[in-house]
Amino acid sequence: MNDQPSAAARHDAIPPTLWLIALSALAPFPLAALAYGWGPPAVALPALTVILTWSGVVLAFLGGVRWGMETVRPRPRAERLLISVLSPIVAWTLLATRHRIPDGWVIGGCIGAFLVQWLFDHHAPDVPARYPRLSTTLTAGACISLAVCLDQAMKTGRL
Repeated sequence: MNDQPSAAARHDAIPPTLWLIALSALAPFPLAALAYGWGPPAVALPALTVILTWSGVVLAFLGGVRWGMETVRPRPRAERLLISVLSPIVAWTLLATRHRIPDGWVIGGCIGAFLVQWLFDHHAPDVPARYPRLSTTLTAGACISLAVCLDQAMKTGRL
C-alpha cells in the first residue's frame, strides 16, 4: 500500500504560508470583538469601527480573489464576475451608512455579506479545493466575532 499522498491531494493541501496569511487576516476580528464586547467605552466604539472596516477589507479581498480566479479563464463568466464584487459592495455600503442606521443592522449586514460570499465560494466551479477551506476559516472567525458585536449592540440598545 502506498502511503504517499496523491498528486491531487498534494496540490490541494494548504501550504503553511497560506495558513499564516489567513490567520493573520483573521486576527483583527476576535481582537476587535473582545474590545467592543468587554472594553471600556473609549475602546469599544473604535473597536466597532475596526471590525466593520476590516470586514469590508476582507470581503473585498475574498471578492478580488474570486475575480482573479475568474479572469484567468479563457472566457470569464459575467455572472461570476458580478457576484464576486457584490459582497464587498454591500460591506462598504453598510460601512458608509454607519451612523445613519443602527449599528446592529450594519453588523448583521456584514454577517450576511460574509455568508453570501461563503456560499458563493462553496458553489463555485473550477476552484482549488483549498480555497473554500481557507474562506471557511475566515468566514467563521469573522461571523463569530461579528456575532459577539451584534450581541453587545443588542444589549446596549444600539440595534
